[in-house]
Amino acid sequence: MREFMASEFKAKCLKIIDEVSETGEQVTVTKHGVPMVRVVPIVERPKSMYGVDKGKIKILGDVVSPMPPEWYSNPERADEDLF
Repeated sequence: MREFMASEFKAKCLKIIDEVSETGEQVTVTKHGVPMVRVVPIVERPKSMYGVDKGKIKILGDVVSPMPPEWYSNPERADEDLF
């Protein structure tokens, strides 16, 4: 965790805030060598788990139709890719 003196933090405040937001690294601000405040990024959690993977999953092929008869007739090949 990086530390900044209050005077240095005052001069570079906006830049430091941007860095904390981008990197997620916390920053401590000191006054006369004593830690006074800590700048931390805000991590927002979703209110609901519904839709958290939207845009991350791609469906390939037909997921509605039943499997081909070959898949049901030979259980040893159930793990093999028949397509």
